[in-house]
Amino acid sequence: EVAVAVDVAGLERERLARLLRAESHAGGLNPAQWEALRYLSRANRFSNSPIALTAYLDATKGTVSQTIMALERKGLIAKGPREGERRSIVLTLTDKGNASLAADPLNDIQAAIEAVGPKGRRRMAKAADDIITAESTRRNLQSFGSCPTCRYFREKTGERPYCMKFEQDLSSDDVSRICVAHVVRVL
Repeated sequence: EVAVAVDVAGLERERLARLLRAESHAGGLNPAQWEALRYLSRANRFSNSPIALTAYLDATKGTVSQTIMALERKGLIAKGPREGERRSIVLTLTDKGNASLAADPLNDIQAAIEAVGPKGRRRMAKAADDIITAESTRRNLQSFGSCPTCRYFREKTGERPYCMKFEQDLSSDDVSRICVAHVVRVL
């Protein structure tokens, strides 16, 4: 008789992935469209462009272009020119787009994560961050973090936070959002 080892953690990961996939076609949107809306809701003013969205989704320009056009047709996002730049496009969520995010199918998963408790959430967040960092490094992908963990971020007492990459002062809103130019600060 041969003993068969069961990878319970592997089975649970697969089950969670299936549950997430099953929810990813809710609200008349496909998974790429949901991801685009989620990204735009968290992107800072330097990162709300089609190019940044393409990098974040790790998708082709054509796929992202189709996603943007579909979201624009549905009235969930708006495209406009970036102030001071002739050829740069800004993507913003419309009121309808923000309302759609209120019904995001991942909200139910978020509620389940909240029920895990603070210690469990910290462990999950650390594990997820480690996995994303390792996979992003392995695949040579952009990191997309927030300012406090970025090598370009500077903050001095009594002064506004500053981005050395964009050579601009940052608002508290900028600091809390994800950025396409993020490079992990090595301590």
